[in-house]
Amino acid sequence: MDQIDDRAGAAAFEADDGVGGATTLLPAPARYAGGAGPGGGDGLHRITPNNRFSRVALSFSGLSPGTWACLRLGLAFEEGEESALAVDAIAAGFDFLAADGSSLDLDHVPGLARSLLDPQVVWIPGPSLVDAEPFRIAFRVPDQASGVSVTLRSWRNSRDVVITEPVLRPGAPDHGPGSRRRPLAGDGIRLSYALAEEIALVLRGQIYARRADEHAARVRLLYRDRGGSEIAPPYADAVSVPGLGAVINLSAQPQARRFTLALRPPPGAAAIELDFGVWEDAPDAAEVELIGLPELALEDDFRLESLCDEELLDAPAFLARLADRLGLPEGVPAAWLAGSGPEAAPILARARALRDGPDRSVRLEGDGLILSLAGLPDWTLPAAPNWGEDPFRSVAWRLAYQSLAWLLPLAALPGGGDRARSLAAAWSRANPWGQPADALSLHPAALAPRGGVLACLIAEGDEAARVEIAAEAARHGFALAEIVGQNTLARALHGLQAAAALLALARALPGFAFAAHWDTLARDSLTHGFDALLPEDGAFAEASPVRRLDLLSHGQAIAAALGEIEPGPTIRRRVEAALPGLASLLDPGGRLPPFGDAPAGLDHAAWITRLSAQDRDLVAERDAAPLPQGRTAGLLALRHDGPERGWGHFALTYAAQSPHGHRDCTSFTFASGARRWIVEGGGAEGVEVGPARYHLLSARAHNVAIPDGCETVAGSGWLTDRAAFDGAEALRVATTVHGPDYAHARLFLVLDDLSGMAVIDRFARPGRALSFEGRLHLAPETLVALASPRRALAQGEGRRLDIFALPLKGQPAGMETAIGRNDRPGAMQGFCATGTGGLRPAPVLRYAFTGRDTVCGGVVLAADAAAEQRLVRLLAEDAVRRLLEI
Repeated sequence: MDQIDDRAGAAAFEADDGVGGATTLLPAPARYAGGAGPGGGDGLHRITPNNRFSRVALSFSGLSPGTWACLRLGLAFEEGEESALAVDAIAAGFDFLAADGSSLDLDHVPGLARSLLDPQVVWIPGPSLVDAEPFRIAFRVPDQASGVSVTLRSWRNSRDVVITEPVLRPGAPDHGPGSRRRPLAGDGIRLSYALAEEIALVLRGQIYARRADEHAARVRLLYRDRGGSEIAPPYADAVSVPGLGAVINLSAQPQARRFTLALRPPPGAAAIELDFGVWEDAPDAAEVELIGLPELALEDDFRLESLCDEELLDAPAFLARLADRLGLPEGVPAAWLAGSGPEAAPILARARALRDGPDRSVRLEGDGLILSLAGLPDWTLPAAPNWGEDPFRSVAWRLAYQSLAWLLPLAALPGGGDRARSLAAAWSRANPWGQPADALSLHPAALAPRGGVLACLIAEGDEAARVEIAAEAARHGFALAEIVGQNTLARALHGLQAAAALLALARALPGFAFAAHWDTLARDSLTHGFDALLPEDGAFAEASPVRRLDLLSHGQAIAAALGEIEPGPTIRRRVEAALPGLASLLDPGGRLPPFGDAPAGLDHAAWITRLSAQDRDLVAERDAAPLPQGRTAGLLALRHDGPERGWGHFALTYAAQSPHGHRDCTSFTFASGARRWIVEGGGAEGVEVGPARYHLLSARAHNVAIPDGCETVAGSGWLTDRAAFDGAEALRVATTVHGPDYAHARLFLVLDDLSGMAVIDRFARPGRALSFEGRLHLAPETLVALASPRRALAQGEGRRLDIFALPLKGQPAGMETAIGRNDRPGAMQGFCATGTGGLRPAPVLRYAFTGRDTVCGGVVLAADAAAEQRLVRLLAEDAVRRLLEI
C-alpha cells in the first residue's frame, strides 16, 4: 500500500495555466463507495478491485457550454496488475449537470460514449498500454451543462489503483455544429406508434428548461382505432383540456427532469399519437426542449426477460407463453404465424451485397458445407454443429458465424433451401433464450443480421421447420424491439441494422400481434438514426470513408425496402446527394483514403459503382468540379494523372475524433509516380483485442504529430485556409485534438503535379519548453535509409522519395526509423494491419523538433531535386509563412 501511494505522489504532474492562461478547475471533495477511499495524500484517491462498485465521484462546476474540456489525471497501478493489457481496466463515467444540479440524460456527447451504467463513459487502459502521464479525456461540454460529476470506478483491475491529481482543463470553443436540439416551442415534436393488442407502452424521457422556474411542457395524447378514427377522451392518467384534448403535464422543476409515461390505451385503440409542446400560456421564447430521444418499451409483463422468466424456453414455448400472457386460447400462435407474408426484403443482405458483391461465404462440396467467413480460411461445417464453434479464435469469425448470414446464399443454391431452414431450426433449438451456445450470438452485430435471415426463411419450406423458424423470428423481434426502443445504439451502424432487421421481421409476420408496432418503431428509429448520421446537409457523423459507404449501402437498401413510405424517400435523397462526394475521393487505383476502420480487400470503386445509378459512372465523375465541403466533411483529396510521371494522389482527414475510434485527425496519405509512399496503419476491424488493436487506434499508427509524448485526445479539426500558389496548393488545418495545453495548426503544401509535398506543424505553449515528433508510415515493401539527422531516402519499385526535415522555429531533434518494434505494448511502432486480424511490419519514420514557447517545423517529401527546391522556395515566401501563424 505504501509503495503505490509513494509512486502516485511522485507521479503527480505539475499544473499550469495552459494556452492563453486557461483556468484549471479543481474537483469538489470526493465521494467514495464500494471500498474506495483516500489514497494516502492530498489529491490521491484509491480504487479497490471491486467491479462496478468501488468508485470515487468527483464534481466539477463552472463549465463553459459549447467548448472542449479535458480531464487530466495520473494513474498508479500496483505491481502484478493482471489487467495490464486490458483496454478497459478502469471506467470513467460522466454525468453532466444543469445549473441547479439536476442530471442531463444526453443521447450524445462528442468525445464520450453512451453507456447504461453511467450516462457517458470512457475506458481507461491498463498500465502496459498507458505510455505517458497524465492520462487525458477530452469532451465537448453540452450546451445545457454547467457542471459534471465524474465517477472513476473499478472495472477489470485485479489490484488497487490510485488516481492522482484529477483536474479539469477548459479548452477552446468547438468550431463544428453543436449537438442537435429538440425545442418544444413552435411546432413541437410529434411521435406516432402502432399498438400491440392494447398493451400499455412505457415512454421514458427528459425535459430540460433553461429557466428553473419554467412551467415546462405537456404531451397531448390521441388514440385511434384500426380504421384510423379518433377515440375520444377520457384516457387513463390524462386530463382533458379544452382546445387540446387529453394532456399530460411535464413539469421541468428541477431544470432537467426525467419523466415516465405509462400509456394504457382505451379499448379498441390500435395507434397512439404523442404531440410534445409547451403550454399555450408559455412565453413566446420559452426555452424548453426534449433531451435526447425518449425510450420506448412495452409494459413489464411483455418484456423479453419477464416472458422468459429465467426459464430455458424454446421458440414455440416462448410464443405459447406470450399467448397465455395475452389471455388467448391455444392455437393462436399458429394462427399468428400462418399469416406470414411473402419473402421479406433482405435489407441487410442487400447492403452486404452492395459492399462485397456476390456472397461467396458458403459452397457445397458433396455433402460437405464449406464456410468462408471474416476473411479467414475455409472451414467445414460439422454434420451436427453445436453452435459454439470457434476454430480460429476470432471474434470477427464468431460474429459472422452466429449471424447465420451465410444461410441466405446457401438457400439460393440448388437444393440448399431445405438445408438452410433445417440449420436455422437447429440453431434455434440449441440456443434457448438466456443460455446461448455462444454469448456473442446476442451481440447486435450477430443478432440483427440473424433476424433478417430468419425473416427471409419463413415464406417457404417444410411446415414444421417453417413454424419453428417463424417462432424464433418472433422472439428475435422482441429482442430487437427492446434494443431499438432503448436508443442506446441510435447513432451507430448497429442501431440502423437492428431497426432494419426489425422492419424486415414486421413485414415477414404481418399476422403477428406485434408486427404493426415493430414497423412503426423501426421506421421511427431509422428516421432519427439517419438524421443523426446523415443529415440533410450531408455532413457525415462518421469519420471513416469506408464506414460512410457502409452507411450509404444500408440507406439504399432500407430506402428500396420502404419504397414511398417515409422515411424511405428522405433516406434515398440523402444517399444520392452524398454518394458523389465519396466517389470524388477515389484515387486512380480505385481506392478510398484508408482512414478510420478501412478493412483490406474491399474494391471501393466497384462498391461505389454498385451503389450508383445504372446510367451514371460516378467513378468517372471524380474529376468533376468539387462538391460542397459538407458532402465530404472532414476529408479532402487531390489527384493528378500524368502519362510521363504517373498518377499521384494526396488525401487528408481532419474529421472529429471519437473516444474509441482512430486518433487520425490531420493524418494524410501520399502517392506519386503511380506508387503509394505514405500509407496508414490500417483498420482495426479484424483485430479484436490487446495491444495490436490499441496500437492501430492510437495516434502512433497514423501520420500525425505528437507533442511532448502526449497521445492525442478527442477533438475536432477544421480547414481554416485553402490557397493556391505558384504550382502548388496550401491547406491549413487547426485542431483541438491536443487538448487545451497546446495551440496547434498543420499546414500541407502540395505541388499540383503531386511530385512532392510538405507537411508543417506549429505547436504553441507559452512559457514552456516543448517538443514534438511527427510520424510517416511508409508502404511495407519500402526501403528507408537515414542519410543525416535531417534527411532520409525511401526506395521502392525502382523509384525514390527524398524526405528532408525543415525547422522553421526551434531546433531539429533528429530522425529515426523503426520497423516492427513491440518491446513495450504501449509504445509499439512500425506496424500496419494485414486485414486478416494480424499486423505486418512496416517502416515508420519519426522526425522531431524542440524549442520553447513555439515550435514549428516539418518535412518535405519530393520525388526529385526540382520538386524539393520548389517546395523549399515556396515555404520561404511570406504568404505561406503567414498561414502558419496561430
